[in-house]
Amino acid sequence: MAFWSLVFAIAAAQAVLLALALWRRPVNAGSNRVLAVWIGLIGFDLAVKAAWFHGPSATLFRPYRLAQLFPFFYGSFFYLYVRTLTQARGFVRRDALHLLPFALVLLLNLEVLLMPRAEVEALLARLAAGGRWPQSPRLDIALYMAGVSYVVAGLVVVRGYRRRLLQRRSDADRMSLHWIDVMAASQIVIWCIALAQWQFRIPWIDFPLIYGAVAAWVFAVGYLSLAQAPVLANEPAQAVRDVMVDDAPGTEDPRFPEVEARLAQLMARERLHREPALTIGEVARRSGYPEYLVSAVINRRFEGNFWAYVNRHRIEDARACLADPGDARTVLDIAYACGFTSKSTFNAAFKRETGETPTAYRARCATADAAAARTPPG
Repeated sequence: MAFWSLVFAIAAAQAVLLALALWRRPVNAGSNRVLAVWIGLIGFDLAVKAAWFHGPSATLFRPYRLAQLFPFFYGSFFYLYVRTLTQARGFVRRDALHLLPFALVLLLNLEVLLMPRAEVEALLARLAAGGRWPQSPRLDIALYMAGVSYVVAGLVVVRGYRRRLLQRRSDADRMSLHWIDVMAASQIVIWCIALAQWQFRIPWIDFPLIYGAVAAWVFAVGYLSLAQAPVLANEPAQAVRDVMVDDAPGTEDPRFPEVEARLAQLMARERLHREPALTIGEVARRSGYPEYLVSAVINRRFEGNFWAYVNRHRIEDARACLADPGDARTVLDIAYACGFTSKSTFNAAFKRETGETPTAYRARCATADAAAARTPPG
C-alpha cells in the first residue's frame, strides 16, 4: 500500500495547488471558484487516503470514514459548476438542496462516525481479517443513481448551451465546452468502478483502484480547466427571446425573401462570413433587419443554425482558394483568411461539406489542372 499512499499524497498536493490556481484565475471566475472548492475537497479526501494507506489507525478512522462519503456530493458539484459556467448564476441558499444526498448518507453514518475508540479498534481488526465496512448496498445504489443523475443533468445544461451558441455565433466551436464531456465521462467511469467494488468481490477492483482513478481525474481536470477559454455565459441566456414569427408549417413573414436577398448580398459582396467572431447580432445590424427575423430566415430557408450557415460560406471560399493553382498559401492560412479560428474546426467542416479533407481536395484539383494542361486542344 506504500505505492498507493505516495500516489494519493502527490495527487492531494496537486489538487490543493490546482484549487488555489482556480480560485485566483480571472477567466470564468465564478465557475472556477465552485470548481476550486470541489477540487479542494477532493484534495482533502486524497490526503486522508494517503495517510490511511500508509498506516490505518483508530485516530484516522473518523476522517477516513467521513472522506469516504464525499463522493456523494461530487455529482452535485459537477452540476453546480456547469450551471455557473454556462448561465453565470452563482450559488444561492436554495442550492443547498443539491447536497441532500451527502446529508442523508452522513446522517446514516453518524453511528459509525461517533463510535467509541474500543469499537473502532474492534472494527479495524475485523477489516484486517477480511471483513467489510458496515453499509447498506441498497443505499449505495440509490446514492450512486443520484450522483449519475446530477452528471446527466449537467450534460443536459451543456447541450442547451451549445444549441443556443450555435444559433448566435460563428466561432461557437471555441466555446463548446468539450472538456465538460471528458469530466463527465471520467466521473461516470469512477462511479461504475465504485459500484462494482461495493457490490462484488473482484480482487483487482478495490479502493486503491477507485482513488487511483480519482487521482488521474485531478490531473486531467488540472490541464483542462487551466487551459479553458472564456465562456460567454450571459449571451446564450440573453438570447432566449420570443421569436415573434409564426412557426406553423407553411407560414412565413412576408419579408423573408428580401431578408434572404440581403443576407446573400452581405456574404457575396462584403464577405461578412470572413469575420472570425461574427455573431447573428452583427449580421442583423448590418442587414438592417431585426435579429429574430434574420434568425428565422437562416433556420427556415437555409435549414440550419447560424454557425452552419456561416461555415458553408466559408467552405465555398476555401474551395475556390484551394482549387486556384496560383494560390500558394498554406491550407491553414486559407482557413484563417476564410474566417475559421482553428485548423481542426476547418478540417471537420470541410470534410462534412465535401466528403474529403482540404489537402486531398487541393491535390485532386491540382491533378485535374495538370491533366487538363497536358491535353491538346481540340
